[in-house]
Amino acid sequence: MSSVVSRKKLIVKQLLREGVRELSLEMINQLHRKQRRWWVRPWIQRREELGASSRLLNELKEEDPETYRNVLRMTAPQFQELLELVEPLIKKQDTVFRQAIPCKTKLEITLRYLATGDSFRSLALLFRVPHNSISVFLPAVMSAIYEVLQPFIKVPETTIQWEEIQKGFEYKWNFPNLCGALDGKHIRIKRPPNSTSMFFNYKGTYSIVLFAMVDADYCFRYIDVGQDGRANDSTVFKNSTLKIALEQNLLNWPKGGLCVGDDAFCLTTYCLKPFSHRGLTVEERVFNYRLSRARRVVENAFGILASRFRVFNTPIPLNVNTVEILVKTACSLHNWLRQTSPRTYFPSGSVDDEDLNTGVIAPGAWRDMPSLMLPIDRLYSSNNYGRTGEEVRQWYMHQFMTKLSVPWQMTSIGIEPTQAVENAVENE
Repeated sequence: MSSVVSRKKLIVKQLLREGVRELSLEMINQLHRKQRRWWVRPWIQRREELGASSRLLNELKEEDPETYRNVLRMTAPQFQELLELVEPLIKKQDTVFRQAIPCKTKLEITLRYLATGDSFRSLALLFRVPHNSISVFLPAVMSAIYEVLQPFIKVPETTIQWEEIQKGFEYKWNFPNLCGALDGKHIRIKRPPNSTSMFFNYKGTYSIVLFAMVDADYCFRYIDVGQDGRANDSTVFKNSTLKIALEQNLLNWPKGGLCVGDDAFCLTTYCLKPFSHRGLTVEERVFNYRLSRARRVVENAFGILASRFRVFNTPIPLNVNTVEILVKTACSLHNWLRQTSPRTYFPSGSVDDEDLNTGVIAPGAWRDMPSLMLPIDRLYSSNNYGRTGEEVRQWYMHQFMTKLSVPWQMTSIGIEPTQAVENAVENE
C-alpha cells in the first residue's frame, strides 16, 4: 500500500515539474516574441486622404477623362454604373477595430489589376491597401462582376436570338447561316503546387484553356474555361458542354445553323473547317478564304481581350480556381464594354480591316502588342469525317462560286479578275 502511495507522489511531482517547465518556456517565448507595433500601418491609415482612390483617380476623372479610362479601361459613368451593380455583393461592415475597405476602392483595385497585371504589393502602395487584403477580396469582387454581367455573355436561348447572330455574319462577313466562330487560347499561369505534368502545355509552360464561340460583333457567346493546358482544339471542343448541347439539340439551334473552326476541328453538319490537302482548286481556295474571313472575328476578339486586359500578358500568379474566375470576369467585361460603348472600347484600327478592292488586310492594333495568350496545339483531326459534313462543305463551296460569290474574292486569293474569267471558261 505504501509503495502505491509513494508512486503516486512521484508521478505528481513529475507532472508539477513538467508544468513549471512548460510555463517557464511559454513566458520566455512571450518575452522574446516581437510585439506588434501597430494594428494598421500609419501610411495605410491615411488612405482616405492620400490613396489613389481619393486623390489621383478623382483628379483624372475631373481633369483628364481619357487617362482615367486608360487606367480602369472604362469611363467614369461606366465605373459608377458597375459599382452600383456590384456594391450589394461586396460591401462589408465596419468593426470597432477598423473600417471596412470601401467598395469603390475594391472595385478600382480589381479593374486596375485586370488592366495591368501589376503585383499586389504595387497595388497596395498605390491604393494604400494591404496586399494580403487584396488577395482576399479580389476573387470575391471578380465573382460579383461576373454575376452581374452574366446577361451580356449568356448563350442564346431561343432560335430567334441565334437567327439575329446569323444575320450579323451574313451582313458583315458574307457567310449565311453562321452562328459563331470557334477557337481556343492558353491562359498562362504559374505552376500549381504538386501539378506534375498537369497544365503543362506544348510550349513548355503551364496554362489553362479558354475555349470560346464568338459572334459577328466580336462578343463571346459561349466560353469554357479551365481545361488542362495539355489539350488541343479538337479535344477541348469534344469535352465542352457546347458540343454536348449541339449533339443533343439543347440550344434551340436554327435549322442549317453552322459554326466554323480551324483545321483542328472535326468536320460535321454543324461545324465547318477549311480544306487542308495539297493542290487546292480555285473553288477550295475561295471557300477557305470565305471561311477564314468569317473566322477572323474570334482571333480579333481574343486579341482585343489580351490588349485591353494586360493581366493575360504575364503568367497569372493565382490558384487555378481564381484564374478561372478572372478569365470569366474579363470576358464578361469585354462583352459589356463592347455592347455599351463600342466606339471607346473599339476605336478605329483596333481590329483587322480588309480592303475589299485589293484584298489587303490591315492588321489590328492588338497584333503589335506582345501577348502570352498562345494558340492551342494543332493536333490535326482525322480526315475520316462523315459524308454529310463533307456534303455541307461542298454545297457552300459551290454557292461561294455562284449565288453567294462576292466581287473581291478572286483578288483576295491572288487571282486577277481576267484570269478568273479564263478559268471559268475552261471549266465550262
